[in-house]
Amino acid sequence: MSVPFVKALVPMKHHSERVQAKNFRKIGGKPLFYWILESLSKSKYIDEIIINTDSDLIAEDATKNFNVTILKRPDFLLGDMVSMAPLTKYDLSKTDGDFYLQTHSTNPLLKTSTINKAIETYFLLKQHDSLFTVTLLKTRFYWPDGRAINHDPDNLIRTQDLPPIYEENSCIYIFSREIFNSHGHRIGKNPYMMPIDRIEAIDIDNEEDFLMADFFLNLRQRQNKNG
Repeated sequence: MSVPFVKALVPMKHHSERVQAKNFRKIGGKPLFYWILESLSKSKYIDEIIINTDSDLIAEDATKNFNVTILKRPDFLLGDMVSMAPLTKYDLSKTDGDFYLQTHSTNPLLKTSTINKAIETYFLLKQHDSLFTVTLLKTRFYWPDGRAINHDPDNLIRTQDLPPIYEENSCIYIFSREIFNSHGHRIGKNPYMMPIDRIEAIDIDNEEDFLMADFFLNLRQRQNKNG
């Protein structure tokens, strides 16, 4: 199968609300944002990595250490309340690609092999218009009022036998320019959900996530060192 090249979109902010300066903070011995750039750089299907950022420090450091394209974030897209859709729309207006993979610097455990698998899967799809990664959960969920979501409290079964619920984990989104322009969203009307390992899918939103990701990154590096 011939797989077209894909452009990677990686938004990065200088400021972070819940984990201070997290993009620059050392994790596994490197600044956080290095990890995703290394994984993307090793993919045979990605021909350009595009960083949309409001940070001169990120722009300078990333350009010095990686082969990337920097898009300086315009004033109308600054701030913590800006959603991903207008950022993506701006990125597409400044590039000429047909297919895109969007990920985040807060996914340091994401592997190149998973990125490649997602891209290959996307181009094999016949009935789906986009792809995003999910974490498969099999546990008992409830609505705030106590109603069960995915199980019958009067007929308890083993949790491993429960119907799965899928959590959007923000690791990978793959879509075409055509789909985004049609729907205004990186997830189309008929997406394919690709499960990935929950450790690999760790997304750093708070201090506990950071410490957990740091542990697993150091563990992975020791395992790689020891063969």
